[in-house]
Amino acid sequence: MITLQSKMTTDELAECLGMTKQTINRWVREQKWHTEKIPGVKGGRARLIHINQQVCEYLTNVPALRHHTMPLLANDVGHEYGVVDVNTPLHQIYQILQKLTPTEQQQLNVFLAREGIRVFLNRLGISDES
Repeated sequence: MITLQSKMTTDELAECLGMTKQTINRWVREQKWHTEKIPGVKGGRARLIHINQQVCEYLTNVPALRHHTMPLLANDVGHEYGVVDVNTPLHQIYQILQKLTPTEQQQLNVFLAREGIRVFLNRLGISDES
């Protein structure tokens, strides 16, 4: 699973996707992705790429990346609608789920398929019954 941050350098994105830095820079130019300067870096070449819907859509259509599953805007789920509060339980759960190993993901998938979401929430001590 590939996890994308809301802003990434070309080096970070290249490493994350298994591509070269040159390929990422070419995509930035060709697709006119939104970038910003990194403060304190001379020369203006170091840029942060805003990983937005346009970038994610492009990446999901790259033939070499089709076998990956990419969570879109992993750290900015509500980016277009306002600032995301990273201290919400939902965000914290999302961060934990991203760090599960493939074996743990499979075990969770089997558990949810077998027991359902209500049993899962009850085991967490969360219930909608008052």
